[in-house]
Amino acid sequence: MTQAPTPTADGVRRLVRSLLDEGGDGTGGPDVRPVTEDRTHTWWIGRGHVLRLAPDREASARRRRELRLRDVVRPHVPVAVPASVAHGDWAPGLAYTLDTRVPGGTADEHDVSAVGEADLAGLLSGLRAVPVRQAEALGVPRTAPRSLEALRRMAVHAAERLAAADEFDAARLLQLTPPGAAQLAAQPGTAVLTHHGLTGAHVLVGDDGRVRGVLDWTAAVVGDPAEDIAGLAVAVGSPAAVRAATLAGYGA
Repeated sequence: MTQAPTPTADGVRRLVRSLLDEGGDGTGGPDVRPVTEDRTHTWWIGRGHVLRLAPDREASARRRRELRLRDVVRPHVPVAVPASVAHGDWAPGLAYTLDTRVPGGTADEHDVSAVGEADLAGLLSGLRAVPVRQAEALGVPRTAPRSLEALRRMAVHAAERLAAADEFDAARLLQLTPPGAAQLAAQPGTAVLTHHGLTGAHVLVGDDGRVRGVLDWTAAVVGDPAEDIAGLAVAVGSPAAVRAATLAGYGA
């Protein structure tokens, strides 16, 4: 396989200058800089755009699918989904998309308010409303739900090791029995479109605690909505995630 080129500021600037009506008068064009030093395939372009460069062909396929999926998702959810102003190949077979920048900071930086929890509930219920066949027609893969019984057994073994070190009361896990795990498992026919990557970095929150947008839809799958709820538990905290899921109709 041919080694993918490493993006440089000059190369990014040339690409962006050809896409945006900036720098046509001989000036240097918009300011460009990597989002972080270790993420050389994602660049801030001025104050209003972000350029995402696929590093390989597999990522390119996901990027191209994401472009179509975002258009399908956008009417169903109450938060912003990035829009592409230009897309194509930045190197042979390697896709790029130049997106509008969604305002807000990451959920790692801002707490979600009660109204923000309602925004998350709207996100979850909106994803459930996306027709599964329409998502799969775009190439979104379907994944089977995790086996809660397998997870329960792993948790029991871990608890036993911690209990041997006097660091955990293993009896607490006795409440989750095999029949209980089976009762909690995802039921047939409940698969929905899921973002499958709801990390703190992908959930944008305003200073007022409202959820402003959700980034990076390349990992989306048709599967168990519990995966997105679990992602939100890490991104915004378990209490907020549970309340949002309950508002969305996923309460036990």
